[in-house]
Amino acid sequence: MLAKRKMRSNELADRIGMTTANLSILKTGKAKAIRFSTLEAICEILNCQPGDIMEFVEDNKL
Repeated sequence: MLAKRKMRSNELADRIGMTTANLSILKTGKAKAIRFSTLEAICEILNCQPGDIMEFVEDNKL
């Protein structure tokens, strides 16, 4: 979505009030959780839906 919106990660991070390091953790899928307020801010700025930027990947650790 960043590429579609011609936006860089650091610009998105600045606009949502997040560090670029924390945004990178979200982008790489290493985050354990995301606040709804953060997800809402990202979707508002990128003009998208949560499903456009997230996907479910089953954890095989069970």
